Amino acid sequence: MHRYLFHFAQTHEEFRIPELESVASLYGFDLDFEGNMDFTRPFMIIRLTQEEHARLLARRCILIKSVHEFYAQGSTYEELHTQNRDARPLWEKYVPDTSFKFAISGFHHTIPKARQRDVVESFGYMDMLGKIDLKNPEITMTVYEEYKRRNDTPRDRLDGDGAFEQVYFGRLLEEGTARPLVQKFDVKKRAFFGNTSMESEVSLLMANQTMAAPGKLMYDPFMGTGSMAYPVAHFGAMVFGSDIDGRQMRGKGKTPGVFRAAEQYGVSQRMMGLCTFDMTWNPWRRGSLFDAIITDPPYGVRAGAKRLGRKKEMAEERKTLHLERQAALREAGDCPYIPPTKPYELSELARDLVLFARYMLKPGGRLVFFLPTVNEHYQEVDVQAMLCPGIELVANSLQDFGAWGRRLITVSKTMQEDCPPPDFLSKAPPSELGVPAHKDFREKYFEGFRKGDAAS
Repeated sequence: MHRYLFHFAQTHEEFRIPELESVASLYGFDLDFEGNMDFTRPFMIIRLTQEEHARLLARRCILIKSVHEFYAQGSTYEELHTQNRDARPLWEKYVPDTSFKFAISGFHHTIPKARQRDVVESFGYMDMLGKIDLKNPEITMTVYEEYKRRNDTPRDRLDGDGAFEQVYFGRLLEEGTARPLVQKFDVKKRAFFGNTSMESEVSLLMANQTMAAPGKLMYDPFMGTGSMAYPVAHFGAMVFGSDIDGRQMRGKGKTPGVFRAAEQYGVSQRMMGLCTFDMTWNPWRRGSLFDAIITDPPYGVRAGAKRLGRKKEMAEERKTLHLERQAALREAGDCPYIPPTKPYELSELARDLVLFARYMLKPGGRLVFFLPTVNEHYQEVDVQAMLCPGIELVANSLQDFGAWGRRLITVSKTMQEDCPPPDFLSKAPPSELGVPAHKDFREKYFEGFRKGDAAS
């Protein structure tokens, strides 16, 4: 396997490995991280069998800024040059007649021009005979100096110059061409969105977790304004969506808002349709339909989760009167029937969503969704408690907001045989693993996550 230097954007660091592994799985190749899994640093060396695999990752992964053929690294330039001389078989083919340039940059530091020249001259032993071309070279040799983050008072821009932690050297293979999609799908530029629309970078990361690709069928049972649908459709998948509240999908105007936004992104032909129904009272008459389910369930902070039913059952006499009034209004054409709903507690919703996914996913299909939780009280068993036989955890990554966070959960259907539809009416027995930290999350959020809440 060959070594490649990856330069990452320092955002959503915990999502980095799951995204890489999902995209590698999509294209059918393996990764070797060499034990280098420090998310606080922007550089990683990964072993791959083919250069094309590195290029595929750069074209698809949202968090990759650039990929390089790796030659050397060191805590000093002396160490780097020693390694680079040993790596001569990798770069000597470019010596005779390849046009080139050097690109020198620092992380958390700006390298002065004068020292950049000194760095370039220190590579004189490579004896590159090709033309120096700063505009359109055949190859670009890259040097990255990595410095510690400094959050102290303002300092002179040359202060600490040269005191880097590590310096890397390699040949640029490809810039991260997927990263500009973050701006393309920016919610602020969208034709239709609501106050619960998911930010573009996260929805793109979720789409990669589903391994969206042409020929695949994806489903969002909490469609809302469609934030999950547009990225998976951009990657070639067909999308179907539903929601208990059709107003979120429709918006204002004759054309549903989700379709208007899909038209904006050029993916309307991949939107199969929208329906209004409760996931627990769904119209599906067979399972194993979808390659992936991708969704952001409502958890009550901006929009409360609902399911069909009543908080309290009405007295029989009052229920009869209510139904008669509704029937009279429908006959008069004054009011469509709006079924009653009741709150849907988050831990119940998460458990039901996993059961629903086991029924609706094809073997090997994935469920990707966010699970909010109280950081102080979270334990790994909280996620394990909502899994069921035939479902396996693939990834669990935290987006930290301080007192609370939301976890991007990816699970896969491992069972090959069909299973019966889940019974959402039966109340599940208490888990032997205890009460999860995300139970009654809405109440804890508005109470300010007082200590002891998660234990009660």
